[in-house]
Amino acid sequence: MELLTAGFGGAAQVATGVGPVLEKFDGIMRIAVLRGGGLGDLIFAIPAMAALKAAYPEAALTLLGTPVHQALLAAVESPVDDFCLLPFAEGVRPGVEDHSELESFFDRQRSRPFDLAVQLHGGGRYSNPFLLRLGARHTVGTQTADAAGLERTVPYIYYQHEPLRALEVAGFAGAGPVDLEARLVPAAGVRGSRPATNDDGARPLVVIHPGATDPRRRWPVERFAQLARACAADGCRVLVIGDGSERELAEQVAGTAASTSVESLAGKLTMAELVGLLADASVVVGNDSGPRHLAQALGVPTVGVFWVGNVINAGALGRALHRVHMSWLTGCPTCGIDITQVGWTAPRCAHDDSIVAGVEVREVYEDVRNLVAIAVEKPGA
Repeated sequence: MELLTAGFGGAAQVATGVGPVLEKFDGIMRIAVLRGGGLGDLIFAIPAMAALKAAYPEAALTLLGTPVHQALLAAVESPVDDFCLLPFAEGVRPGVEDHSELESFFDRQRSRPFDLAVQLHGGGRYSNPFLLRLGARHTVGTQTADAAGLERTVPYIYYQHEPLRALEVAGFAGAGPVDLEARLVPAAGVRGSRPATNDDGARPLVVIHPGATDPRRRWPVERFAQLARACAADGCRVLVIGDGSERELAEQVAGTAASTSVESLAGKLTMAELVGLLADASVVVGNDSGPRHLAQALGVPTVGVFWVGNVINAGALGRALHRVHMSWLTGCPTCGIDITQVGWTAPRCAHDDSIVAGVEVREVYEDVRNLVAIAVEKPGA
């Protein structure tokens, strides 16, 4: 039995959840979730959306997201019922704003208003005013000190695990957690869409993603190449992945590895092919980046190379199948500026030097070997 106690803003509080779980709203049939950004950003929001669907099973949940989100949702089973592409808007979806397009977007949303709108996109400086323009009956989200208020708000403090932050927001909407981390399953027919390679598929498959949005989060090419070469020498098939912008980076890794068992597929995969490939992998290795987060959500063992601050926000919670190697740097390797300060608290220096270069290949390799051995022992698991 759940205990109701005095709540926030007059709402009853249920004493379960990542944070307070407040009283549910009445008459919720349409829910909007605002979450822009990249692949990882959507994956961080999946547990909160699963919680909302469980709390309001009769409601249709619409994600207001970006093109990469739309592509992923078409390739997996998820809690999302409908998708709505966000227009370009400052702080919500980067790009050239078109005033008439924005007005048309909000007119369409208000013509059939949502019952509940949930903001899972940052501290709310830009996203809260955007959310309010939807005209929903109820609004919930995060809030920094300088952001517009919503009906129920969770204080936004940067260093917090992103899926757990989103679950706190869901709790303020009356939704207790179902899962603490994202769980995704390939959509029907997707698992067999793995792209053709010059391999029969009998060998253990190690997938490497050397990219990251912030170049400082990238483990050096030479280290990924050493790892790929060692895995190939152990009899593994190694595929290096990335989007079109990461093609050169992936080809450098494959070329430096200098093995016929290491191949780059960067820029060659559809989202369905990426999901199918990751789902078939024995282990996925990467930086703090979308493909690693996606592999984890698909239940695939991962080895991640992280800066310590990003572990707080984005690291896997468990270690049995998800190994994390951390760099403990707190200053830029070039100028020494404090890199623990983020966004609005301090300017970012101009240097893109890797802040995870100190992570040793040997340590990463040992975890890859261990996880490959587990995958070989439990085929089809």
